[in-house]
Amino acid sequence: MKATRIVEAVLFASETPLAPAEIARASSDLTPAQVEEAIGELCREYEREERAFQIYPLGDGYQILTRPECATYLETFDSITRTQRLTRAALETLAIIAYRQPVSRMEIEELRGVNVAGVLRNLQERGLIEVVDRAEGLGRPLLYGTTRRFLDHFGLRSLDDLPRPEDLQITLRTER
Repeated sequence: MKATRIVEAVLFASETPLAPAEIARASSDLTPAQVEEAIGELCREYEREERAFQIYPLGDGYQILTRPECATYLETFDSITRTQRLTRAALETLAIIAYRQPVSRMEIEELRGVNVAGVLRNLQERGLIEVVDRAEGLGRPLLYGTTRRFLDHFGLRSLDDLPRPEDLQITLRTER
């Protein structure tokens, strides 16, 4: 069987992103480099044929997902799993954690000006953040950081893909 079909089958069946090395385990004839080459070929094929789905790089791996422009057509179906939207409070808290990690609850509350205990619990339940350490000092407060699921949720390969803080300030300044 062609490498592209093996890679396509594995990605199609997976509910989570897979790294090339993981995909290569599907066949003793596949190497991670061949998987990368097959993914490139599949992406070009899907683009050329204007498929409703595409292979997206997420975290350290790849996943087949519906193209964003097709989302409105899927919203009427109850059988399709939807991710719950994040509240503004959750997004603000996630942004603080992503840019300042590891960060304590108290530091987040100082920046946001409100209690974030419930938001932190919600983000932990969703697997977007986790306790990564304890701070030194009185009470040794928990320190939070983002997870691999956070990267996958926002379509990032790493935290380096986040907009640079200086770019955000410029954007915010020009919108006022």
